[in-house]
Amino acid sequence: MTDTAHVEAHLARLQALDSNTVSDALDFFGLPGATFGIRPLWNCPRIVGRASTLQFAPKTGGGATVHPITPVIAASKGCDRILVIAGGLEGISCWGDIVANAAKAKGIRGTVIDGCSRDIEGSEAIGYPVYGRGITMISARNRAVQVSSGEPVTMAGVRVAQDDYVIADRCGTVFVPAACIGEVLDLGERIARRQDGMVQAVIAGRSVEEVMHDKEFEAIAVSQK
Repeated sequence: MTDTAHVEAHLARLQALDSNTVSDALDFFGLPGATFGIRPLWNCPRIVGRASTLQFAPKTGGGATVHPITPVIAASKGCDRILVIAGGLEGISCWGDIVANAAKAKGIRGTVIDGCSRDIEGSEAIGYPVYGRGITMISARNRAVQVSSGEPVTMAGVRVAQDDYVIADRCGTVFVPAACIGEVLDLGERIARRQDGMVQAVIAGRSVEEVMHDKEFEAIAVSQK
């Protein structure tokens, strides 16, 4: 199987899971990845993809600059990309409808921001998913700049590298290191099957106290070894 086929297979498997299950799988491995506070900024669909990382910082010098994000969008290739924007300033936009239209035209799957977006109706109108901390009307122009791209960033305390895997849904956003995506997916699928069985057991009348006991979850990890 080619590298591209491997990536597509991983993304298809990730799409079948949810952020809760992936977070649980990372917990079993003792890996960080789940974030708090980065949620959908409109009623957008679940997105999965690979990270294209960007770092924002306050603008300190004068003069005109290239608008943040636009060089990354212009250079983007392939259809598995999610823009992962770190360093958002409180109350200052990292995103808007013009870049949303440009990103959609390039086949980018969505944007995840450790910060805020403006013009959210514009992103919603074209069906472009945006996840972040909140919504503002205050522009980044002359307030924030892009200082790097393709380098590791920190999103809500989680280190994210270029090409790491991303899943975002109504419960939040999770990042999976590319080096361990196969193991995380294997365990995530086991967890999903086990939890489906637990739901059915409760519906069938088994005591929820028994079904939710720690040993039931520990058995997932034991059976994996």
